[in-house]
Amino acid sequence: MKNKNTALIWVLGALSGVLMSLPFLIPHCGWISLFAIVPLLCAERIARISGKKRFWLVHYCSFLIFNALTTFWVCNATVGGGIFACVANAFQMSVVFALFRLCRRYFKGTVPYIFLMVTWIAWERAYFSAQISWPWLVLGNSFARSIKSIQWYEYTGVLGGSLWIWLCNLGIFGLMVSFADEIWFRWNLKARIASVAGLVLLVTVPFAASSVLWRQYEQSGGELDVAIFQPNIDPYHKFEFLDQRQQNDILLAQMNPVLEERDSTKPLLLLAPETFTNDVRIMDGEISSRTLDVFKQELSHFPGTELLFGASSYEYFRSGTAPSPTARKVGEGYWVESHNSALLTDGQSAPQIYQKSRLVVAVEMTPYPKFFCKIDDMLGGVMGRCIGQAEAGVLKMENGTAVAPVICYESVYGEYCTEYVRKGADMLAIITNDAWWKDTPGYRQHLSYASLRAIETRRWIARSANTGISAIIDDRGRIVSSTDWWEKDTLRGQVRLNERRTFFVEHGDICGRVCTMLFLLLCAALAVRIITSGRQRE
Repeated sequence: MKNKNTALIWVLGALSGVLMSLPFLIPHCGWISLFAIVPLLCAERIARISGKKRFWLVHYCSFLIFNALTTFWVCNATVGGGIFACVANAFQMSVVFALFRLCRRYFKGTVPYIFLMVTWIAWERAYFSAQISWPWLVLGNSFARSIKSIQWYEYTGVLGGSLWIWLCNLGIFGLMVSFADEIWFRWNLKARIASVAGLVLLVTVPFAASSVLWRQYEQSGGELDVAIFQPNIDPYHKFEFLDQRQQNDILLAQMNPVLEERDSTKPLLLLAPETFTNDVRIMDGEISSRTLDVFKQELSHFPGTELLFGASSYEYFRSGTAPSPTARKVGEGYWVESHNSALLTDGQSAPQIYQKSRLVVAVEMTPYPKFFCKIDDMLGGVMGRCIGQAEAGVLKMENGTAVAPVICYESVYGEYCTEYVRKGADMLAIITNDAWWKDTPGYRQHLSYASLRAIETRRWIARSANTGISAIIDDRGRIVSSTDWWEKDTLRGQVRLNERRTFFVEHGDICGRVCTMLFLLLCAALAVRIITSGRQRE
């Protein structure tokens, strides 16, 4: 019997890992997440009843399967980073589950399960603001490819989805336990009806509410013509086989037909991908770039047309000492800081610039730089040293349209993207380069997260990806038009401009804040219970 229980526990743990990953891999499978954690909860219950030790290995492996199946593609960019992301992220999930098991030693009934739910969501919220941050697998993201089910994210954001997923899983598990312990049979008819009806409503009401919002939503605002360029330059070989002049020629060849055929009576926004050039230099606030000069010269003949493009930029300082922990010395009295930037130019006035704030750990930025930069210097400077601006900002076109320049990884951060809208953004422009991950689920997941940002902010999105998928996404999260993967293409269309602010934009992540508060209160209660239990044993 013991061996049978052990095998069953491992099978249930692995099943949860697989089920949790499916919504991230297969379109329209978000509903699976509503019961994906139930097998792991069942495994924990069996292990507890049968007295099985070392259950931590089961739940860690379950979360490792979840991380590995959904984000294995990170290894295409960096093997070490990909392995570390899967192992470390699974470890953090496992710590949350271990805290739940600690809680159940001192509390009975539903309290440990409430503790598990709020601890998980509090951890997800903290992940959005931590310097070492990888919120790719927030549970609410499970519905990123099931957008008709989560139109109410405009009120709660993705952590509202995480809360819904946990409530459904715990509700299903609770009903199963009531049958297993024969509690169900001791309930009267009203209690049975109430328990089943409550679970049915918990599962179905959000779907119904989303359906109503989907049908009744009305679009408003004017339109802006956009042209999105996908130059399809392999980032692994772009500087090995192509110099910057050749890359500029590729983009100009895509721009010319658009400029010649444009409607001169309407403003036009051109969009090129992240880090298109690396020749942008900043000194004493002045921006210089050969690529920028080429684009300005081209656009000077077409008033009303503006180009937003990505660049690796470098800011130089004259100083006897390092101006910041991230600065690198490039000469006697000279230091340089690097940025991942977005520039907007109209060919006439000085360009506007935005520095990416949410940066990829290790690849782009060194976390906790006062400590890790010293270690990085000893290792020969292997980590990225990009720094971003303190908060989100918008770039304004000549006609007054405020554009949110969302650079790549920033589109994963829902509450951060609301800052653009609070600063007046009429639309979101996402520039990215997803080719690092090759033809894997990675770039499709990244595209789907843009749909979540569209719903949360009710803003149309123009998305330029170097190798695909570039797209226009409406304010309900639908992909209106898109390019194919790994093909050079130009996408033309219109985006609607919107000034309305959603509840989520106005009030932020209420679900995350409430769960964090409950987590702290339950932690305090748990600490008191542990201390008092220890004294009683003495």
